[in-house]
Amino acid sequence: MSADQRFLRHSAHEFLAANGTRLRAPAAITQPGRVRAAYSFTSAGLAAQRPDGVVDDVHLCEQVVVDAVEEFTAVGDLVLDPFAGYGTTLVVASRMDRQVVGVELDESKVELIRRRLAPGARILHGDARELARLVSGPVDLCVTSPPYMSSVDHPQNPLTAYRTLDGDYARYLDELGAILADVAALLRPGGHLVVSAANIEENGVETPLAQDIAERASRHLALRQQISVEWDHPPSWMSADCLLVFGRPDA
Repeated sequence: MSADQRFLRHSAHEFLAANGTRLRAPAAITQPGRVRAAYSFTSAGLAAQRPDGVVDDVHLCEQVVVDAVEEFTAVGDLVLDPFAGYGTTLVVASRMDRQVVGVELDESKVELIRRRLAPGARILHGDARELARLVSGPVDLCVTSPPYMSSVDHPQNPLTAYRTLDGDYARYLDELGAILADVAALLRPGGHLVVSAANIEENGVETPLAQDIAERASRHLALRQQISVEWDHPPSWMSADCLLVFGRPDA
């Protein structure tokens, strides 16, 4: 059984992108195991994983990283997060004896991550849009959650850590797509990308962000699966949450 099948354990789906393209994920064999075909999380559980000194809960759930690292890598492999945030991917993968490298634009978060990581783990203060210059491959696995943006009434630019008011959804998707292309180029043959993504609904307008990310990444990698993520108390703006799993076409 392939690593994809062990991780996904779910029947095939057609994932409808915003432009109407149907992105087909290959079938996976259902088999009991440690990892899940779907996830169910609680807000209290996420808060319990909050790093010291952090007041918001925008980090990845650790179990997602544990499962992806366990299924798609071996000890000593390299795990990347180009949007390191508070460092969940890096901390968990390092704890599992993987090499790690991350990029984070917010300098205060970089310092927090450095305090959380063991010596030898790499966190770089930089812009993910310069990923190809900052990081060298081959990378075995990338697990990340890009900063979100809605398609309307969102002047803050996620790719500048929301610090500038030049936000434009179409440009955001283009630049995010370029970052995902850089990730694809860094991945070794057989490497994987796992993206946490959500759809957003504000003021009655839905932004199909997860579908848009899937469409951009699928220009460079094969979509293996979308995995549903359920919350007991989802944020009011979240209309759907999922994990998107991609592999190198030669995987």
